Amino acid sequence: MLARVLRLCLFLLPLALALAPAARAEVEVRDARVSEEKGFTRAVFELSRPGEYKIFSLADPARVVIDLEGARLGSGFKAPTGAGVVKGVRSGAPQPGSLRVVLDLSDAAKPRSFVLTPGPRAGHRLVVDLTPPKSQPVKSVESIAAGAPRDVVIAIDAGHGGQDPGAIGPRGTREKDVTLQIARRLAKAIDATPGMKAVLIRDEDVFLPLKRRYEKARDAKADLFISLHADAIASGRAAGSSVYMLSTRGASSEAARWLADRENASDLVGGVSLSDKDDTLAAVLLDLSQGATLGASDAAANHVLLALSRFGRVHKQEVQHANFVVLRSPDVPSILVETAFISNAEEEKRLRDPRHQQNLAQAITEGVTNYFYTAPPPGTFIAQNPRKAREHIVSRGETLALIAQRHGVSLASLRRANGIRGDIVKPGDVLRIPGTG
Repeated sequence: MLARVLRLCLFLLPLALALAPAARAEVEVRDARVSEEKGFTRAVFELSRPGEYKIFSLADPARVVIDLEGARLGSGFKAPTGAGVVKGVRSGAPQPGSLRVVLDLSDAAKPRSFVLTPGPRAGHRLVVDLTPPKSQPVKSVESIAAGAPRDVVIAIDAGHGGQDPGAIGPRGTREKDVTLQIARRLAKAIDATPGMKAVLIRDEDVFLPLKRRYEKARDAKADLFISLHADAIASGRAAGSSVYMLSTRGASSEAARWLADRENASDLVGGVSLSDKDDTLAAVLLDLSQGATLGASDAAANHVLLALSRFGRVHKQEVQHANFVVLRSPDVPSILVETAFISNAEEEKRLRDPRHQQNLAQAITEGVTNYFYTAPPPGTFIAQNPRKAREHIVSRGETLALIAQRHGVSLASLRRANGIRGDIVKPGDVLRIPGTG
């Protein structure tokens, strides 16, 4: 019996020795980065595994101290350069078996910390956000409007580019070339409109990944994103312009991606962080943001489609819905305009014509202008210099009473101007606003 126990002990001993170091493994701080965000500074520490830590502030000079129990710096660790309120990062070992990281600050700041679990592209992370001790007062719409007005920003994306020529017409016209030409004309037309400013996503023949296109629009704080394309179909007989917005399915796919990578969604809704919210609250915040964005996209798309229908032929009389990746920004209203069918020989010829390109640009500008005068963002030149829109295109969820209130007219006068007896209006209906001549 004793021999059997000894044999078992000898068998288990190597296994115990192999497991012992893992049980005592230190937390390794593998990397760190500091970035200046909107209204706060963020420090992120990449960890080998979760661990216990304490964080506190010190004054004279201002600094934040982070003590990590049973931790050490990884062999490849490099202290990050300062950013925002952080002047520098240094570390030491106040006692054996612990690691102290000090954030030297240029001014006092209140730390808030949380730990992120591993995601698709990142491991365990300790995040420290540093904010001014006294928050700036939240500005009301009235106080914003009283300040210097800003222009609304329209991001213009010329489809395809670089090694991606897009569709090619019967005479060899490349989609990437005509979309860039129209985009440049559209930018000039928008810049010539008071209260509006254009940002070209690409202004040369380069390739940009689809996701990077709408990210550049978000970086520019765009109020609207327009992607320009030229459609193609095998038969070559289809003709006319079309306007698209993101489908519900596409919005759901993007929501899942953002929720899976909370750190990149930190500035999703006006600087509100999703990283420290539980799954339910994060999903609700994202749903609210996407719902408002899709509503604005629908309104903008209808205005542009109406303007294009006045200019020439449209392929579809209603705004189309599709799962285009380029339209997936959850907080920037986004539309895609198929300017014409490049596969149609007649339309290919028109797409090459500078005069036709200019007319297209003017039509899209008219639609965009009408949209923003219907729903001007607070604090903009357009919001401070309103004009009554000639018409209103009904969007989903709008009622006749809501439209009357938005334009500052009575419900009765709105009914009379449009020959409406009841209160029923349908999405896509065009209403004349009384008092506009």
